[in-house]
Amino acid sequence: MAENKKPQSNGNGAEATRGGQFFTPRVDIYESENELLLYADVPGVAPNDVDLRYEQGELILQGKVSCRPHQGHLILGEYEEGDFHRVFQIHETIDASRIEAECRQGVLTVHLPKAATAKPHKVNVKA
Repeated sequence: MAENKKPQSNGNGAEATRGGQFFTPRVDIYESENELLLYADVPGVAPNDVDLRYEQGELILQGKVSCRPHQGHLILGEYEEGDFHRVFQIHETIDASRIEAECRQGVLTVHLPKAATAKPHKVNVKA
């Protein structure tokens, strides 16, 4: 899996957009024998506020983090707000029809199952 790059940011992952900020959520990708697992940090985002789709060999992750209600004067603000967007190239070894995702406690988990033909298998050697 490879990522398609967006324009360079200002170092903290944010860049100005129309009326707000664009940021890139942090992502970890792990591989097991049966699947790739993509974990994306999306704190404050409800599952229905995540737009995750597969189109023409790309996994597209986008959404918006809205302003949170707060009281008092902000002293330190590191929590990202605004639109987020990431695009990943999906290798043909992934079975795109079986991609699943869940969003819990600010972490989006995407299961990218490997196609049966991509899984390692033992080859019997005949005598």
